[in-house]
Amino acid sequence: LESRNLIRRNRNISRGIELVGRIGARRNIVAIPVIGQIAAGAPIPVPEDLETAEAEEVIELSADLVPDGGRGLFALRVKGHSMVDALINDGDIVLLRRQETCENGETVAVWLKDQKETTLKKLYYEGDRVRLQPANVTMSPIYTDPDNVEIQGKLVTVVRSVS
Repeated sequence: LESRNLIRRNRNISRGIELVGRIGARRNIVAIPVIGQIAAGAPIPVPEDLETAEAEEVIELSADLVPDGGRGLFALRVKGHSMVDALINDGDIVLLRRQETCENGETVAVWLKDQKETTLKKLYYEGDRVRLQPANVTMSPIYTDPDNVEIQGKLVTVVRSVS
């Protein structure tokens, strides 16, 4: 790989390997827009229309790590600690598939219409109400009317930086 100029090695650093070339030249790389932040705690305001929101940054991943080559996916940076028991921490990036429905217990980005806020929680339909359940034993669920809830996307994967 080094002789074909696909990688550059730094022999003075353990695992000192760097990819060479432009991003577009690499195969199987998917660019997913990071369009903002989402609360994993108390809900926070976000743009009403995620479809037209401009990307603050782009996260690039191997196509092997994302379903359908990344089509229909968007990313949000997590703020808060309500999902730590689901291994979603403050500062992580969550990849979500745009969809408006989900099954009980799935982790979703939910737009609360009346409050004009969004949050990342596990969603449960309970008769005439919806329970947005945090994955943190120290936090209480949010209960709301089903008409107040608009699902923005379903969690696909979590990307964490260890630096």
